[in-house]
Amino acid sequence: MRIASIALTAACGLILVGCSQMASMQSRPGAATPETPPATAATAITRAPAPRPAARATPAQLDTTTAEQRAAAAEAPAQAEQRLGTTVGSLGNPAEGGFWIKTPLVEERAMGRIVNPATGKSAKVELIPLTTGGSGSQVSLPALQLLDVPLTDLPTLEVYRS
Repeated sequence: MRIASIALTAACGLILVGCSQMASMQSRPGAATPETPPATAATAITRAPAPRPAARATPAQLDTTTAEQRAAAAEAPAQAEQRLGTTVGSLGNPAEGGFWIKTPLVEERAMGRIVNPATGKSAKVELIPLTTGGSGSQVSLPALQLLDVPLTDLPTLEVYRS
């Protein structure tokens, strides 16, 4: 019985020494780490399921304009307008509400109108200077919806100043 007790104590001591040496080797920078055996067909690799994507807001949820504002923006122009030119429009920041276009065709803020020549639809918008370079323009979400433009399209738009 005494021999078994001594053998058990010795085995535990050897295990602890081996563990402490492994821990000290792993804590040293540049220390070699023990190789892991290659995966075999019998080895199963389990992973946590991918997280679900966050809920995405729809264009209707981002559009904060009222029905009255949309109706006013869709009205025909009441006064003479000056044609400024054409521009390629893309969706601007959807968090910025209202009807606007940021375009290099103006140097100061003004009221105006944009027209989608493909559909003939127009929207009254605030013209905002865009000074970041390029010839394209950024258009508000409600204005693109009023023009019946898919949000991923890059339509050519006519720009008028009131």
